[in-house]
Amino acid sequence: MLGFGCMRLPVLDGNMARIDEEKASAMIRKAIDSGVNYIDTAWSYHGSVMGQKGESEPFVGRVLKNGYREKVKLATKLPSWLINSRQDMDFFLNEQLIRLQTETVDCYLIHALDAATWKSLKALGIRDFLDTAIKEGKIRVAGFSFHDNFDLFREIVDSYNWSFCQIQYNYLDEAFQAGTAGMLYAAGKGLGVVAMEPLRGGKLARNLPEDISGVFENSGIKRTPAQWALRWVWNHPEISLLLSGMNEPSDVMQNLEAAEEGFPNSLKPDEIYILEKVRSLYGKRIKVGCTSCGYCMPCPSGVNIPGNFSYFNDYFLFDTQSLRETTVRLYNHYIKPGERPSACIECGQCEEKCPQAIQVISELKNVERTFR
Repeated sequence: MLGFGCMRLPVLDGNMARIDEEKASAMIRKAIDSGVNYIDTAWSYHGSVMGQKGESEPFVGRVLKNGYREKVKLATKLPSWLINSRQDMDFFLNEQLIRLQTETVDCYLIHALDAATWKSLKALGIRDFLDTAIKEGKIRVAGFSFHDNFDLFREIVDSYNWSFCQIQYNYLDEAFQAGTAGMLYAAGKGLGVVAMEPLRGGKLARNLPEDISGVFENSGIKRTPAQWALRWVWNHPEISLLLSGMNEPSDVMQNLEAAEEGFPNSLKPDEIYILEKVRSLYGKRIKVGCTSCGYCMPCPSGVNIPGNFSYFNDYFLFDTQSLRETTVRLYNHYIKPGERPSACIECGQCEEKCPQAIQVISELKNVERTFR
C-alpha cells in the first residue's frame, strides 16, 4: 500500500545531483525491512538539469544490492520527452537496466504523458516497444504516469493493455488532471492505480497556513498533517498504491505509522468532516473558480487556460515564500511560453464556453502579472 518514491531523496549541499547516499540508503532499507515492497525511480530524478539524466537510478541500483532487489517491485520510467524514434525507446530501456543493475524492471511506466507526448509516442511505435520488452523479459508489466485532462486519460487507458497507471491524487486534487473520474475509470477497467503527490510535494505536510494547521491541532486526533493526507488517499478502495517521495528519516517513520491504519473506507465520518473543513479553508484561498473541465479548450491561440489557472491558484494556497517560489518554478517548466497568457488574443471564445462564467481574459492578465 506504500511505495517509496526516489525523486526527493536527501542531498548534499543543496545539490539535487548529489544524493546523500548514506542517509538515503538507510531510509530505503528501513522502509523495505518494514514491509515496503515498491521502489520507484526514473531516468531524470536527481539530475542537475530538470528532465535530463539524473543520479536516482544508479543510486537505486546500488542500494538494492545484498538481497534487497529480490524483496521489491522495481519501477522506473521511459523519458517520453527524449524519444524521437522507435530505436530511442530500446536505447533508454537498455541503459536503464544497466544503471539499475538488473535484468528486468518489474513495473515500467511511460513517463508524464500529455497530449503532445502521447501523439508522438503512438506514431513512433510505443505499443510495439512495450509488447516486445515484455516478451523479451526486460519489463514485467507496463503502465504510464499522467499529466493532462480526463478525456485524454480515458483515451490512453483504452488504447493499450496497460497493467497500471499513475495519477496525481490528494485531498486538494480530486478534480485535477485525471482526478477522481480517472481513478474510477482506470480501476473499473482493471488497472492498478498508483497515487502520486499525495502530499503535493510536501505542501500538505509542512508550513501549513495557520488556520488550516489549527483545524488539525484542535481535532482531538493525534495525527500529523502528512498522516491526515495519506489516510485520505488510502481511504479510497480504488487506490492500489500510494507513492510517497520521502526525504527525511522522520518521513519514513510517519509514513510507516500511517500505513498501519491506512485501509480503504477506514476514516470515520468525523475524520472525513475534518478534512472537508480543511479543504474548504484552502478553497477560500483559490482566486479563480476553474474546475479544469476543459470546455474552453482548445484555445485558438494556444493558451493552456486550465493549466495557467491551476498554477495561479496554487500560488495563493500556501503562505510561505519558498512554496510560492516552487510554484513559479513548476509553472515555468510545465506551461510552455506559447501556452502562457501573453499568447491570448482576447477573442472571447473561452468566456462564452465557460460553465463557471469566469472572466477568463481578465484573469489571465492576473496570471501574467503574478508569474512574469
